[in-house]
Amino acid sequence: MLVQIIDGTVSVGGVTVLSHIDFAIKGQEKIAVVGKNGAGKTTLLRVLAGELDLDRDDKRMGPGMVCSRKVTVGMLHQGREEDKDKTVEELLLEGALGFAENSRERFSYELEYDKLFTGFGFSREDKIRKLSSFSGGEQTKISLIRLLLQKPDVLLLDEPTNHLDLAAVEWLEEYMRFYPHAVVFVSHDRFFLDQVVDVVVEVENGKLKRYPGNYTHYRRQKVKDLAIAKKAYERQQEELQRLNQLVERFKHKPNKAAFARSRKKIVGRMELIEKPIEDNVHLFTGAIDPLVLGSKWVIEAEHLKLGYAKDKVICELSLRVKRGQKIGIIGDNGAGKTTFLKTVAGLMPSLGGKCTLGNRTVMGYFDQHSAEIVSEKTVAEHFHDLFPALTQKEVRSVLGAYLFRGRLAHGKVGALSGGEKARLVLAELLQSRPNLLLLDEPTNHMDIQAKETLESAFAAYTGTILFVSHDRYFIRQVADALLIFEGESVLYYPFGYEHYREKCRQNRMGGIAARIQAEDQALIAGLRAVPKAERHQLKEIGTEEAYQDWRMALAGEELKKARRKVEHLWEEAERYRQEEEKRREEEWRKWVEMEMHEEKAIAEGAKAGGIFKELSACWEEWTEACIRWLEAYEEGNGV
Repeated sequence: MLVQIIDGTVSVGGVTVLSHIDFAIKGQEKIAVVGKNGAGKTTLLRVLAGELDLDRDDKRMGPGMVCSRKVTVGMLHQGREEDKDKTVEELLLEGALGFAENSRERFSYELEYDKLFTGFGFSREDKIRKLSSFSGGEQTKISLIRLLLQKPDVLLLDEPTNHLDLAAVEWLEEYMRFYPHAVVFVSHDRFFLDQVVDVVVEVENGKLKRYPGNYTHYRRQKVKDLAIAKKAYERQQEELQRLNQLVERFKHKPNKAAFARSRKKIVGRMELIEKPIEDNVHLFTGAIDPLVLGSKWVIEAEHLKLGYAKDKVICELSLRVKRGQKIGIIGDNGAGKTTFLKTVAGLMPSLGGKCTLGNRTVMGYFDQHSAEIVSEKTVAEHFHDLFPALTQKEVRSVLGAYLFRGRLAHGKVGALSGGEKARLVLAELLQSRPNLLLLDEPTNHMDIQAKETLESAFAAYTGTILFVSHDRYFIRQVADALLIFEGESVLYYPFGYEHYREKCRQNRMGGIAARIQAEDQALIAGLRAVPKAERHQLKEIGTEEAYQDWRMALAGEELKKARRKVEHLWEEAERYRQEEEKRREEEWRKWVEMEMHEEKAIAEGAKAGGIFKELSACWEEWTEACIRWLEAYEEGNGV
């Protein structure tokens, strides 16, 4: 046990933030601390860092914080470094001052320093720059590097992914997974937590609850626990009602008075179950269907050129979007993602090619400007004005589903935060029931509860969605296919974000678009970049079928190559065998002269031996290819 808090209470400014909590850090645990804003997550980190004291810390009597001997604790602060006149190299190499110039320890430290510095996206030339020349976000990165170089026994990170681009976040994920010490994270990046942590501690109403597993496991378990607690509470309330009814019914009857008293005693001795606090996340159980179904093919783009100026085409793409698809659009900033959505929405012209919408397409469009609502009305009044056919009760019900409850529903629209306004606009879009949604960063500035509510709503929505997002967890939960903007190319990828990440890990040396051949793209998507008319009219491949076809095609191609190689070498081996037999017959007849031909025989034998050796290796390669093909076939057909 590295650090342990027993029955700890923390107050800040006379207000109790954490009450009678138990907390422990063991070994090399990676712990996520989650909860609503203001719940006390950062307060807990400050207690662990020694910046705040417990209200009572009596280790002899029980309550208090206990640490292992010589345990070191380091915490990432969001503030900037004080000494900004030093270069980065001077600042980061301060930790190596205790090592001899040519020692092994110093070499390892400098190697780690170089690895961290380049891993966070800095160039080697940046080492000689003064700290003051970097932006605030870059200074936070440098602070994190400095802390990681110290390698404390317990590392405390408060929003470590802030100010990091996607490449740096993914690099940090990989680094943290193999970090040799304990780490406690506070982060709103759910995908990051999923990849790194093995324990989740929830802070709620001043209490802590520990869940084993990553963030997704924690959410599932919390939903289960809430359902169980709710059911237990309801059962007890029903039993209390039944017992109280019996008491009221028989208490005045002489022959049943004893029975009534016994039931009253049972009620008095019963340990009451507290009413569980409802999860702030709303899960949509029913389907959200568009008012108009629309055509089978929602969007058809052919050689569509995107850009803002005719002499500066960002990229070109051909794509067909089928009804009901949910496509996440990812890629670097400036790659053309938002431009594509605006072009499809008709908000800006294309620079070439064509883009058409299907018949009876009803579109809903959202970007960050959509959330700039100015109104003096309450949220409920504003929503009712947009949907006058709804009753007041129905308005409250709809708004409640999108977390606008109580005071929030009766508060002014103008008083809402940016994330709350965005959530209100998205609720309006879904309530209007279009059959096509185009969304540009719909979850910006939203807390986790709001994001999870929208994830549930979009999962229930049966129309078509194209959305741009940098929230990887949101993409994973909502998207069943991806549109990847990479350089000047655009790749349609129909297998979801997890499969895409796995493909990227297999192709670390370059972009995934460059690794998948055009024929493979057509196969896995069931669509060609410039499709043949008959392919569109006569055959459309479903996602699961397409995925299996693609896997079988790849396995089959390996099998064909191995077979061709084996057949070629078999022919070579057979030819040498026949030649060897002829040679031996000749040598048998001329055995007297064998000595004269010995050198040539050895050389020919060695050559034949090499062929047979290569043949043996090829047989093995072919066998492995057969096994891979069989595994792909069995998996696809449920054998």
